[in-house]
Parts: sequence; C-alpha cells; structure tokens
Amino acid sequence: MNLRWKAAQAAEIRWWRAYLRNKKPEAYLEQKAAYWRRVLEAAQYEPAAGTRVLDAGCGPAGIFIILEAQEVHAVDPLLGAYQADLPHFDPSRYPYVRFFAEPLESFDPPEPYDTIFCLNAINHVADLEKSLDVLAGALKPGGRLLLSVDVHKHGALKKLFRWVPGDVLHPQQYSLGDYQRMLRERGLEVERAVRLKEGRVFDFFLMVMRGRRRAT
Repeated sequence: MNLRWKAAQAAEIRWWRAYLRNKKPEAYLEQKAAYWRRVLEAAQYEPAAGTRVLDAGCGPAGIFIILEAQEVHAVDPLLGAYQADLPHFDPSRYPYVRFFAEPLESFDPPEPYDTIFCLNAINHVADLEKSLDVLAGALKPGGRLLLSVDVHKHGALKKLFRWVPGDVLHPQQYSLGDYQRMLRERGLEVERAVRLKEGRVFDFFLMVMRGRRRAT
C-alpha cells in the first residue's frame, strides 16, 4: 500500500498540472468557490462564523477558499508541490488559514474542531484506519464531519480494483456502506448521505456525520 500511495501521489500532482495548465487562476478559483457553495447547500450545513474548521486533504483550492469567517486549518501532503508548480495556489491569499504540509494519518491536530471537511480526499490516503482515527479524534462532541468520496456500486468491481490498480489516483476502494460502518465504529452518527453524482462504477456521495456528545 505504501508503494501504491506514493504512485498515487505522483499521479495526483501530474493530474493537477495537466488539469490547471490552461485555466487562469482567478477564473478557476471563482468557479471552485461557486462549487463549494453548492456543496454546502447540498449538505444543508454551513460552519458558523468564528468556529474552528479543518480542511483535511485540502488540495490547491479546497473549501478553505470560501471560509473567510472561520479559523481554518488545512492539511495536505502535496502543499509544497502545489505552491511550487501551480499559480492557482498562493497561501498568502488566505491569511485566515494555517497550512500543514503532511499526510492526514500523521497529522496531530493542535486543537479540536467544530467542523471537519474531508472532501474527495479520504480515498487518497495511505492508511485509511489511521486517517479515520485522526478525523474522529479531532472532532468536538456534537461537531460535524462532512466527507465526500467516490464509492463502489458493485462488490465484484470493488474487489477487482483492490487487486488491480485500475484507479491509480485512489489507493482506497470501498462502498458507501463500508465508509459508514467505519465511521460509526469511531463514534460518529450519520445525519445524511447525499449522492452528488451517479456513475457506472462509482457514485460520488457526500456524508454529513455528527460527533456524539459526551454524556453529562
């Protein structure tokens, strides 16, 4: 899995270079900001002003770009490569964000968060169990985890993709039920699951999870 993850990370930065090559930064960021607002609308959720937020696996233009009213931390192992290679990512644009250039599974949250976003990122990690532990452990009781991910629709293809790297960018290959079970095992409750996109092999789902409140 470690070799597969390294190959996926190398493919990820190549993909971003190719995807953004002919996109003007300002136009792309405006388009991306509009997309994130649609995601929040679909989730029926928006973090309150002044709250602490984590954007886990943020990429070069994660949801952090529209969270000016919050105190934001953003973590991604490729931040250095994004800054070096992509004019679309300039950390100085986001003075309200503290960036951490490291894998999610080794991230040690300096504080708990009211809201955690992990959008189109959890299937990119090398160690899914550790990454989910970090997300669950970093969330305040009663806080929200919003997690979006491509999920397998067919059990046979899920098993095939685990053995044969037909989806090189994504080392993790699971169904919606698999993810929900793993999140419940870590004390999170499913509030809603919204299908954002339907495909033949994968559906793209957004899950809104609530951290359980401590007993009083």
